[in-house]
Amino acid sequence: MARPFSALPAIDVSLLDEARSTGELGAVMARVAAELGPIFRWTTRGGRDAGAVRVSMVGPEANRFVLHTHRHHFSHDLGWSPFIGDLFGQGLLNMDDPDHAVHRKMWNPAFTVAAIDAYLPAMQKVIEARTARWPRLGEVDVHAEARTISFDIAAAALAGFEPGEEVDRLRELFHGLTHRAQDGHQEGAGAPVPSLREMRSRLGARLASLIHARRAAPPEERPRDVLSLIVRAHDDADRRLSDEQVLGHLNILLLAGHETTTNLGAWALYLLSTLPEHRQRIAAELDAHRAPGRGSILGETLRALEGLDNFVRETGRLYPPVLNVPRGVLGEFEFAGYTVPAGAQARLSIIGSHSLPTVFREPRRFDPDRLAPPRQEDRQHPYALVTFGGGPRGCIGQHFAAAEVKALIAHVVRHFRLEPVGNQRPVPAGFLHASIPGGIRLRVRPAGNPPLTSRP
Repeated sequence: MARPFSALPAIDVSLLDEARSTGELGAVMARVAAELGPIFRWTTRGGRDAGAVRVSMVGPEANRFVLHTHRHHFSHDLGWSPFIGDLFGQGLLNMDDPDHAVHRKMWNPAFTVAAIDAYLPAMQKVIEARTARWPRLGEVDVHAEARTISFDIAAAALAGFEPGEEVDRLRELFHGLTHRAQDGHQEGAGAPVPSLREMRSRLGARLASLIHARRAAPPEERPRDVLSLIVRAHDDADRRLSDEQVLGHLNILLLAGHETTTNLGAWALYLLSTLPEHRQRIAAELDAHRAPGRGSILGETLRALEGLDNFVRETGRLYPPVLNVPRGVLGEFEFAGYTVPAGAQARLSIIGSHSLPTVFREPRRFDPDRLAPPRQEDRQHPYALVTFGGGPRGCIGQHFAAAEVKALIAHVVRHFRLEPVGNQRPVPAGFLHASIPGGIRLRVRPAGNPPLTSRP
Protein backbone atom coordinates (compact mmCIF):
# COMPACT_ATOMS: atom_id res chain seq x y z
CA MET A 1 0.00 0.00 0.00
CA ALA A 2 1.32 3.42 -0.97
CA ARG A 3 2.35 5.75 1.80
CA PRO A 4 0.62 9.15 2.16
CA PHE A 5 2.02 12.38 0.77
CA SER A 6 2.87 13.54 4.28
CA ALA A 7 5.35 10.66 4.58
CA LEU A 8 7.26 11.69 1.44
CA PRO A 9 10.93 12.41 2.28
CA ALA A 10 11.66 16.13 2.52
CA ILE A 11 14.83 18.19 2.02
CA ASP A 12 15.79 21.68 3.12
CA VAL A 13 15.36 24.04 0.16
CA SER A 14 18.66 25.70 1.09
CA LEU A 15 20.38 22.74 -0.58
CA LEU A 16 18.78 23.72 -3.87
CA ASP A 17 19.27 27.46 -3.34
CA GLU A 18 23.03 27.01 -3.04
CA ALA A 19 23.30 24.44 -5.81
CA ARG A 20 21.38 26.50 -8.37
CA SER A 21 23.97 29.30 -8.24
CA THR A 22 27.12 27.15 -8.19
CA GLY A 23 26.48 24.74 -11.04
CA GLU A 24 26.07 21.82 -8.62
CA LEU A 25 22.34 21.32 -9.03
CA GLY A 26 22.67 18.08 -10.95
CA ALA A 27 25.07 16.55 -8.45
CA VAL A 28 22.87 17.59 -5.52
CA MET A 29 19.70 16.24 -7.12
CA ALA A 30 21.42 12.96 -7.95
CA ARG A 31 22.81 12.62 -4.43
CA VAL A 32 19.45 13.32 -2.80
CA ALA A 33 17.77 10.79 -5.12
CA ALA A 34 20.38 8.18 -4.17
CA GLU A 35 19.78 8.81 -0.46
CA LEU A 36 16.01 9.34 -0.33
CA GLY A 37 14.69 7.75 -3.50
CA PRO A 38 13.46 9.07 -6.86
CA ILE A 39 10.76 11.32 -5.38
CA PHE A 40 11.04 13.85 -2.56
CA ARG A 41 9.60 17.20 -1.54
CA TRP A 42 10.77 20.63 -0.51
CA THR A 43 9.11 23.88 0.55
CA THR A 44 9.66 27.24 -1.10
CA ARG A 45 10.56 30.25 1.01
CA GLY A 46 10.25 33.96 0.34
CA GLY A 47 8.11 35.82 -2.16
CA ARG A 48 4.57 35.11 -3.23
CA ASP A 49 5.04 31.31 -3.18
CA ALA A 50 6.49 31.11 0.33
CA GLY A 51 5.46 27.88 2.01
CA ALA A 52 4.40 26.12 -1.19
CA VAL A 53 5.35 22.44 -1.35
CA ARG A 54 7.07 21.15 -4.49
CA VAL A 55 7.72 17.55 -5.49
CA SER A 56 10.91 16.60 -7.35
CA MET A 57 11.15 13.41 -9.39
CA VAL A 58 14.52 12.10 -10.56
CA GLY A 59 15.69 9.25 -12.79
CA PRO A 60 14.76 7.27 -15.91
CA GLU A 61 11.67 5.70 -14.32
CA ALA A 62 10.43 9.11 -13.21
CA ASN A 63 11.03 10.43 -16.73
CA ARG A 64 9.07 7.61 -18.31
CA PHE A 65 6.27 7.98 -15.74
CA VAL A 66 5.80 11.74 -16.29
CA LEU A 67 6.59 11.93 -20.00
CA HIS A 68 4.88 8.78 -21.19
CA THR A 69 3.05 6.15 -19.17
CA HIS A 70 1.22 8.49 -16.77
CA ARG A 71 1.42 11.78 -18.65
CA HIS A 72 -2.36 12.25 -18.35
CA HIS A 73 -1.83 12.96 -14.63
CA PHE A 74 0.24 16.06 -15.45
CA SER A 75 -0.57 19.47 -16.91
CA HIS A 76 1.82 21.50 -19.04
CA ASP A 77 -0.45 24.51 -18.68
CA LEU A 78 -0.45 24.39 -14.88
CA GLY A 79 3.29 23.78 -14.95
CA TRP A 80 4.61 26.34 -17.44
CA SER A 81 1.99 29.08 -17.51
CA PRO A 82 2.71 30.35 -13.96
CA PHE A 83 6.22 31.21 -15.20
CA ILE A 84 5.46 32.73 -18.57
CA GLY A 85 2.05 34.03 -17.52
CA ASP A 86 -0.24 35.30 -20.26
CA LEU A 87 2.50 37.38 -21.86
CA PHE A 88 3.10 34.89 -24.67
CA GLY A 89 -0.29 33.25 -25.04
CA GLN A 90 -0.89 29.53 -25.54
CA GLY A 91 1.50 27.38 -27.54
CA LEU A 92 2.57 23.77 -27.72
CA LEU A 93 4.76 24.24 -24.64
CA ASN A 94 1.95 25.22 -22.27
CA MET A 95 -1.07 23.60 -23.88
CA ASP A 96 -2.83 20.46 -22.63
CA ASP A 97 -4.75 17.78 -24.50
CA PRO A 98 -7.06 17.51 -26.31
CA ASP A 99 -6.21 20.91 -27.82
CA HIS A 100 -2.50 20.11 -27.84
CA ALA A 101 -2.96 16.93 -29.88
CA VAL A 102 -5.00 18.80 -32.49
CA HIS A 103 -2.60 21.72 -32.75
CA ARG A 104 0.52 19.55 -32.74
CA LYS A 105 -0.80 17.55 -35.67
CA MET A 106 -1.22 20.82 -37.57
CA TRP A 107 2.33 21.90 -36.73
CA ASN A 108 4.08 18.59 -37.47
CA PRO A 109 4.60 19.21 -41.22
CA ALA A 110 6.68 22.29 -40.39
CA PHE A 111 9.23 20.17 -38.50
CA THR A 112 9.72 17.13 -40.74
CA VAL A 113 13.21 16.18 -41.91
CA ALA A 114 12.43 17.62 -45.35
CA ALA A 115 11.22 20.90 -43.84
CA ILE A 116 14.33 21.25 -41.66
CA ASP A 117 16.54 20.57 -44.67
CA ALA A 118 14.74 23.44 -46.41
CA TYR A 119 15.51 25.75 -43.47
CA LEU A 120 19.19 24.74 -43.36
CA PRO A 121 20.44 27.25 -45.98
CA ALA A 122 18.85 30.08 -43.97
CA MET A 123 20.51 28.75 -40.81
CA GLN A 124 23.90 28.63 -42.50
CA LYS A 125 23.45 32.10 -43.96
CA VAL A 126 22.83 33.55 -40.50
CA ILE A 127 25.76 31.63 -38.96
CA GLU A 128 28.16 32.76 -41.67
CA ALA A 129 27.07 36.39 -41.45
CA ARG A 130 27.12 36.62 -37.66
CA THR A 131 30.48 34.89 -37.19
CA ALA A 132 32.31 36.73 -39.98
CA ARG A 133 33.36 39.53 -37.64
CA TRP A 134 34.71 37.27 -34.90
CA PRO A 135 38.38 37.35 -35.98
CA ARG A 136 38.30 41.17 -36.14
CA LEU A 137 36.95 41.32 -32.60
CA GLY A 138 39.57 38.92 -31.27
CA GLU A 139 37.37 38.00 -28.29
CA VAL A 140 33.67 37.25 -28.15
CA ASP A 141 31.13 36.22 -25.54
CA VAL A 142 29.84 33.06 -27.22
CA HIS A 143 26.75 33.02 -25.02
CA ALA A 144 25.73 36.44 -26.34
CA GLU A 145 26.75 35.45 -29.87
CA ALA A 146 24.79 32.19 -29.69
CA ARG A 147 21.75 34.16 -28.51
CA THR A 148 21.98 36.47 -31.51
CA ILE A 149 22.47 33.60 -33.94
CA SER A 150 19.68 31.51 -32.44
CA PHE A 151 17.14 34.32 -32.52
CA ASP A 152 18.06 35.31 -36.07
CA ILE A 153 17.70 31.69 -37.20
CA ALA A 154 14.38 31.31 -35.40
CA ALA A 155 13.14 34.57 -36.91
CA ALA A 156 14.23 33.52 -40.40
CA ALA A 157 12.93 29.94 -40.32
CA LEU A 158 9.76 30.58 -38.33
CA ALA A 159 8.68 33.92 -39.71
CA GLY A 160 10.79 34.66 -42.80
CA PHE A 161 12.71 37.63 -41.34
CA GLU A 162 15.91 38.67 -43.09
CA PRO A 163 18.78 39.66 -40.75
CA GLY A 164 18.92 43.40 -40.31
CA GLU A 165 17.80 46.30 -38.16
CA GLU A 166 14.24 45.04 -37.74
CA VAL A 167 15.40 41.65 -36.48
CA ASP A 168 17.87 43.40 -34.17
CA ARG A 169 15.04 45.47 -32.68
CA LEU A 170 12.77 42.44 -32.34
CA ARG A 171 15.55 40.43 -30.72
CA GLU A 172 16.18 43.04 -28.08
CA LEU A 173 12.47 43.44 -27.48
CA PHE A 174 11.92 39.70 -27.20
CA HIS A 175 15.00 39.22 -25.03
CA GLY A 176 13.86 41.93 -22.66
CA LEU A 177 10.32 40.60 -22.54
CA THR A 178 11.48 37.03 -21.97
CA HIS A 179 13.94 37.68 -19.20
CA ARG A 180 11.94 40.28 -17.35
CA ALA A 181 8.97 37.95 -17.48
CA GLN A 182 11.11 35.10 -16.13
CA ASP A 183 12.47 37.32 -13.38
CA GLY A 184 8.94 38.20 -12.39
CA HIS A 185 7.69 34.62 -12.41
CA GLN A 186 10.50 32.78 -10.68
CA GLU A 187 9.38 30.75 -7.72
CA GLY A 188 9.41 33.09 -4.76
CA ALA A 189 9.73 36.27 -6.87
CA GLY A 190 7.43 39.27 -6.90
CA ALA A 191 5.05 40.49 -9.59
CA PRO A 192 6.23 41.20 -13.16
CA VAL A 193 7.19 44.72 -14.18
CA PRO A 194 4.20 46.70 -15.56
CA SER A 195 6.01 47.76 -18.76
CA LEU A 196 6.01 44.12 -19.88
CA ARG A 197 2.51 44.77 -21.22
CA GLU A 198 3.79 47.51 -23.47
CA MET A 199 6.65 45.33 -24.66
CA ARG A 200 4.25 42.51 -25.42
CA SER A 201 1.97 44.86 -27.33
CA ARG A 202 4.80 46.10 -29.54
CA LEU A 203 6.05 42.61 -30.31
CA GLY A 204 2.55 41.26 -30.85
CA ALA A 205 1.66 44.06 -33.26
CA ARG A 206 4.64 43.28 -35.49
CA LEU A 207 4.04 39.54 -35.50
CA ALA A 208 0.33 40.05 -36.11
CA SER A 209 1.12 42.11 -39.20
CA LEU A 210 3.20 39.21 -40.50
CA ILE A 211 0.33 36.79 -39.94
CA HIS A 212 -2.07 39.05 -41.84
CA ALA A 213 0.41 39.43 -44.70
CA ARG A 214 0.87 35.65 -44.99
CA ARG A 215 -2.88 35.06 -45.10
CA ALA A 216 -3.34 37.71 -47.80
CA ALA A 217 -0.45 36.60 -50.03
CA PRO A 218 -1.03 34.07 -52.82
CA PRO A 219 0.53 30.68 -51.94
CA GLU A 220 3.21 31.03 -54.61
CA GLU A 221 4.40 34.32 -53.09
CA ARG A 222 4.69 33.12 -49.49
CA PRO A 223 8.20 32.52 -48.11
CA ARG A 224 9.20 28.94 -47.25
CA ASP A 225 8.95 29.31 -43.49
CA VAL A 226 6.96 27.86 -40.62
CA LEU A 227 4.48 30.72 -40.54
CA SER A 228 3.55 30.19 -44.19
CA LEU A 229 2.81 26.55 -43.44
CA ILE A 230 0.77 27.14 -40.30
CA VAL A 231 -1.56 29.81 -41.70
CA ARG A 232 -2.67 27.20 -44.25
CA ALA A 233 -2.85 24.28 -41.80
CA HIS A 234 -6.22 22.89 -40.74
CA ASP A 235 -7.53 20.11 -38.52
CA ASP A 236 -9.58 17.07 -39.56
CA ALA A 237 -12.73 19.22 -39.52
CA ASP A 238 -11.09 21.74 -41.88
CA ARG A 239 -10.79 24.36 -39.11
CA ARG A 240 -7.85 26.74 -39.26
CA LEU A 241 -6.06 28.46 -36.40
CA SER A 242 -7.18 31.98 -35.52
CA ASP A 243 -4.71 34.87 -35.68
CA GLU A 244 -4.57 34.87 -31.87
CA GLN A 245 -3.75 31.16 -31.81
CA VAL A 246 -1.05 31.52 -34.48
CA LEU A 247 0.44 34.45 -32.55
CA GLY A 248 0.55 32.43 -29.33
CA HIS A 249 2.26 29.53 -31.05
CA LEU A 250 4.73 31.84 -32.78
CA ASN A 251 5.61 33.54 -29.49
CA ILE A 252 6.18 30.21 -27.74
CA LEU A 253 8.25 28.81 -30.62
CA LEU A 254 10.44 31.91 -30.65
CA LEU A 255 10.80 31.69 -26.88
CA ALA A 256 11.57 27.97 -26.69
CA GLY A 257 13.47 27.86 -29.97
CA HIS A 258 16.08 30.48 -29.34
CA GLU A 259 16.45 29.97 -25.58
CA THR A 260 17.20 26.26 -26.01
CA THR A 261 19.76 26.60 -28.78
CA THR A 262 21.38 29.64 -27.17
CA ASN A 263 22.56 27.59 -24.21
CA LEU A 264 23.27 24.41 -26.14
CA GLY A 265 25.30 26.30 -28.76
CA ALA A 266 27.25 28.32 -26.21
CA TRP A 267 28.28 25.26 -24.20
CA ALA A 268 29.20 23.37 -27.37
CA LEU A 269 31.55 26.18 -28.45
CA TYR A 270 33.07 26.34 -24.98
CA LEU A 271 33.74 22.60 -25.01
CA LEU A 272 35.36 22.89 -28.44
CA SER A 273 37.69 25.53 -27.02
CA THR A 274 38.74 23.52 -23.97
CA LEU A 275 38.83 20.04 -25.52
CA PRO A 276 40.95 20.32 -28.70
CA GLU A 277 40.96 16.55 -29.21
CA HIS A 278 37.19 16.64 -29.78
CA ARG A 279 37.54 19.55 -32.16
CA GLN A 280 40.07 17.55 -34.16
CA ARG A 281 37.81 14.51 -34.25
CA ILE A 282 34.90 16.58 -35.55
CA ALA A 283 37.11 18.22 -38.17
CA ALA A 284 38.30 14.81 -39.36
CA GLU A 285 34.73 13.51 -39.56
CA LEU A 286 33.67 16.55 -41.57
CA ASP A 287 36.51 16.00 -44.04
CA ALA A 288 35.67 12.31 -44.33
CA HIS A 289 32.06 13.01 -45.31
CA ARG A 290 32.62 15.77 -47.81
CA ALA A 291 35.41 17.24 -49.90
CA PRO A 292 37.62 19.64 -47.94
CA GLY A 293 36.45 23.20 -48.42
CA ARG A 294 34.26 25.85 -46.93
CA GLY A 295 30.95 25.35 -48.64
CA SER A 296 27.62 24.66 -47.01
CA ILE A 297 26.80 21.23 -45.65
CA LEU A 298 23.69 19.38 -46.75
CA GLY A 299 21.18 18.13 -44.22
CA GLU A 300 21.81 14.50 -45.13
CA THR A 301 25.52 15.03 -44.44
CA LEU A 302 24.85 16.55 -41.02
CA ARG A 303 22.66 13.57 -40.14
CA ALA A 304 25.43 11.16 -41.14
CA LEU A 305 27.99 12.71 -38.76
CA GLU A 306 27.63 10.32 -35.83
CA GLY A 307 30.57 11.76 -33.91
CA LEU A 308 29.17 15.28 -34.17
CA ASP A 309 25.73 14.00 -33.16
CA ASN A 310 27.16 12.35 -30.04
CA PHE A 311 29.08 15.53 -29.23
CA VAL A 312 25.87 17.58 -29.34
CA ARG A 313 23.84 15.00 -27.39
CA GLU A 314 26.53 14.76 -24.71
CA THR A 315 26.58 18.55 -24.47
CA GLY A 316 22.83 18.42 -23.88
CA ARG A 317 23.23 15.73 -21.24
CA LEU A 318 25.78 17.71 -19.26
CA TYR A 319 24.19 21.12 -19.88
CA PRO A 320 20.46 20.68 -20.54
CA PRO A 321 18.79 24.02 -21.34
CA VAL A 322 15.82 23.14 -19.12
CA LEU A 323 17.05 21.85 -15.76
CA ASN A 324 13.78 20.98 -14.04
CA VAL A 325 10.54 20.66 -15.99
CA PRO A 326 7.42 22.05 -14.22
CA ARG A 327 4.17 20.11 -14.24
CA GLY A 328 0.90 20.64 -12.44
CA VAL A 329 -0.67 17.47 -11.05
CA LEU A 330 -4.16 16.92 -12.46
CA GLY A 331 -4.99 13.66 -10.75
CA GLU A 332 -3.69 11.77 -7.75
CA PHE A 333 -0.96 9.27 -8.62
CA GLU A 334 1.31 6.76 -6.95
CA PHE A 335 5.03 6.61 -7.65
CA ALA A 336 7.87 4.81 -5.85
CA GLY A 337 5.55 3.86 -2.99
CA TYR A 338 4.08 7.31 -2.31
CA THR A 339 0.82 9.04 -3.16
CA VAL A 340 0.86 12.53 -4.64
CA PRO A 341 -2.46 14.44 -4.63
CA ALA A 342 -4.09 16.44 -7.39
CA GLY A 343 -3.18 20.12 -7.18
CA ALA A 344 0.48 19.50 -6.32
CA GLN A 345 3.31 21.01 -8.34
CA ALA A 346 5.90 18.54 -9.65
CA ARG A 347 9.38 19.21 -11.00
CA LEU A 348 10.88 16.54 -13.25
CA SER A 349 14.63 16.93 -12.78
CA ILE A 350 16.36 16.60 -16.14
CA ILE A 351 19.71 17.70 -14.72
CA GLY A 352 19.36 15.29 -11.80
CA SER A 353 18.56 12.36 -14.08
CA HIS A 354 21.53 13.15 -16.31
CA SER A 355 23.81 13.20 -13.26
CA LEU A 356 23.04 9.76 -11.85
CA PRO A 357 26.21 7.63 -11.62
CA THR A 358 24.07 4.48 -11.75
CA VAL A 359 23.03 5.50 -15.28
CA PHE A 360 25.98 7.47 -16.65
CA ARG A 361 29.48 6.44 -15.62
CA GLU A 362 31.40 9.42 -14.23
CA PRO A 363 28.44 11.69 -15.01
CA ARG A 364 30.32 14.96 -14.48
CA ARG A 365 32.83 14.09 -17.23
CA PHE A 366 32.18 15.15 -20.82
CA ASP A 367 32.43 11.93 -22.81
CA PRO A 368 30.57 11.69 -26.15
CA ASP A 369 31.80 8.10 -26.57
CA ARG A 370 29.44 7.05 -23.76
CA LEU A 371 26.63 7.46 -26.30
CA ALA A 372 28.32 5.48 -29.09
CA PRO A 373 28.50 1.70 -29.55
CA PRO A 374 29.32 -0.45 -27.73
CA ARG A 375 28.62 1.53 -24.54
CA GLN A 376 25.45 3.45 -25.46
CA GLU A 377 24.79 4.33 -21.84
CA ASP A 378 21.67 6.27 -22.76
CA ARG A 379 20.05 3.10 -24.12
CA GLN A 380 20.74 0.92 -21.10
CA HIS A 381 17.91 2.67 -19.26
CA PRO A 382 14.90 3.87 -21.30
CA TYR A 383 14.28 7.58 -20.84
CA ALA A 384 17.77 8.13 -19.41
CA LEU A 385 18.66 10.98 -21.79
CA VAL A 386 15.79 13.49 -21.98
CA THR A 387 17.38 16.80 -22.97
CA PHE A 388 14.38 17.49 -25.22
CA GLY A 389 11.84 15.57 -23.17
CA GLY A 390 10.42 12.34 -24.52
CA GLY A 391 7.32 10.33 -25.25
CA PRO A 392 4.41 11.56 -27.38
CA ARG A 393 5.08 15.16 -26.30
CA GLY A 394 8.80 15.29 -26.91
CA CYS A 395 9.93 18.74 -28.10
CA ILE A 396 8.59 19.31 -31.60
CA GLY A 397 11.65 21.43 -32.42
CA GLN A 398 14.35 19.07 -31.18
CA HIS A 399 15.58 18.14 -34.67
CA PHE A 400 15.48 21.79 -35.69
CA ALA A 401 17.64 22.68 -32.66
CA ALA A 402 20.04 19.80 -33.30
CA ALA A 403 20.48 20.81 -36.95
CA GLU A 404 21.13 24.41 -35.95
CA VAL A 405 23.76 23.55 -33.34
CA LYS A 406 25.45 21.03 -35.64
CA ALA A 407 25.58 23.61 -38.43
CA LEU A 408 27.11 26.14 -36.00
CA ILE A 409 29.75 23.67 -34.79
CA ALA A 410 30.61 22.54 -38.31
CA HIS A 411 31.09 26.13 -39.47
CA VAL A 412 33.15 27.14 -36.45
CA VAL A 413 35.39 24.06 -36.61
CA ARG A 414 36.20 24.72 -40.27
CA HIS A 415 36.71 28.45 -39.97
CA PHE A 416 37.96 29.36 -36.50
CA ARG A 417 40.18 28.42 -33.64
CA LEU A 418 38.68 29.11 -30.21
CA GLU A 419 40.38 29.33 -26.82
CA PRO A 420 39.01 30.39 -23.42
CA VAL A 421 39.99 33.74 -21.95
CA GLY A 422 41.78 33.62 -18.61
CA ASN A 423 40.81 31.18 -15.91
CA GLN A 424 37.05 31.56 -16.23
CA ARG A 425 34.93 28.68 -15.01
CA PRO A 426 31.46 29.21 -16.44
CA VAL A 427 28.70 27.32 -14.67
CA PRO A 428 25.02 26.75 -15.47
CA ALA A 429 22.86 28.60 -12.97
CA GLY A 430 19.12 28.58 -12.33
CA PHE A 431 16.56 25.99 -11.36
CA LEU A 432 14.01 25.68 -14.16
CA HIS A 433 15.77 27.34 -17.07
CA ALA A 434 19.57 27.32 -17.27
CA SER A 435 21.50 30.57 -17.59
CA ILE A 436 25.20 31.38 -17.80
CA PRO A 437 25.94 34.37 -15.54
CA GLY A 438 28.80 36.42 -16.93
CA GLY A 439 28.70 34.65 -20.28
CA ILE A 440 31.59 32.71 -21.82
CA ARG A 441 34.42 34.70 -23.37
CA LEU A 442 36.58 33.02 -26.02
CA ARG A 443 39.49 34.16 -28.17
CA VAL A 444 38.99 33.75 -31.90
CA ARG A 445 41.36 33.46 -34.85
CA PRO A 446 41.04 31.93 -38.30
CA ALA A 447 41.33 28.14 -38.26
CA GLY A 448 44.62 28.12 -40.17
CA ASN A 449 46.45 30.14 -37.50
CA PRO A 450 48.61 28.43 -34.88
CA PRO A 451 47.22 28.03 -31.35
CA LEU A 452 46.99 31.28 -29.40
CA THR A 453 48.47 29.73 -26.28
CA SER A 454 50.14 26.52 -25.33
CA ARG A 455 47.88 24.34 -23.24
CA PRO A 456 49.02 21.46 -21.01
